[in-house]
Amino acid sequence: MSSSIRIEPVVREKNRMGECPVWEEREDALVYVDINSQKVCRWSAVTGEVQSVSVDARVGSVAPRQCGGYAITLGTRFAFLDWDTQTVTTILELEQDKPNNRFNDGKVDPKGRFFAGTMAEETAPGVRARRQGALYTLFPDLSVIKQLDQVDISNGLDWSLDHRTFFHIDSLAYAVHAFSYDVHTGKIACPRLVYRLEEEEGMPDGMCIDAEGKLWVACIDAGRVIRVDPETGKRIQTVRLPTPRITSCCFGGKDYAELYVTSAYDGLDEATLAKEPHAGEIFKITGLGVKGIPQNFFAA
Repeated sequence: MSSSIRIEPVVREKNRMGECPVWEEREDALVYVDINSQKVCRWSAVTGEVQSVSVDARVGSVAPRQCGGYAITLGTRFAFLDWDTQTVTTILELEQDKPNNRFNDGKVDPKGRFFAGTMAEETAPGVRARRQGALYTLFPDLSVIKQLDQVDISNGLDWSLDHRTFFHIDSLAYAVHAFSYDVHTGKIACPRLVYRLEEEEGMPDGMCIDAEGKLWVACIDAGRVIRVDPETGKRIQTVRLPTPRITSCCFGGKDYAELYVTSAYDGLDEATLAKEPHAGEIFKITGLGVKGIPQNFFAA
């Protein structure tokens, strides 16, 4: 790890399950969710303050809208969130036949479509119905299609710089997969393995791409993010963080040269929590020598 890399906690307000960070340039802010606290949050890089909006179900993902406000997934719904009025408006509800399911991670594609996937919640510690999840795409006209079925935990996602490949993580596969992606239709096809995590890297969670086309993968319970070259299928860098439950990452800040990394404290027992003062904080990593790219707006 380069000695110029600096890791600092920037959001000290601890998250039970911090997730889905998105840099919102127009607000000079990091937007993210705390899934288990049922909150959408926004940290101002100018004031250092966190604002939040509470919602009525676990909220898996958030994406800025072109016209202002946000698209979110909560429970098994797609919805709009008006930040100023704190109003949530349901767009549509899915998977009503699967009461243990909820939406997890999501992100907007290069044409302004919102991709988001579902998962089954645990019914007891370590007990989860398998292959109950799916991956959906919400189009700007508010129609929806199912892209993948029989997913365990739909998680990190992003697109190649040439917009020809879609990358996706199903956490319980312990791997990153690539799909051919048609930017005109939004359809994905032909999955192939990009990278299988090594045992010490734990389970893959959130993911983002950098300006060199490499993938940054958050490794939950392994206290690290890894950088993967999707062309060679090799890990090329590991950055360790000061808490184990590392959930997701995105680039942001001036010139997108900072990597923001979310974490969680849910899932840690009291003895572990006592030794993990940074659990649930959000970190800023500088000095990586690589930049990210701006994230896309939902086009509705």
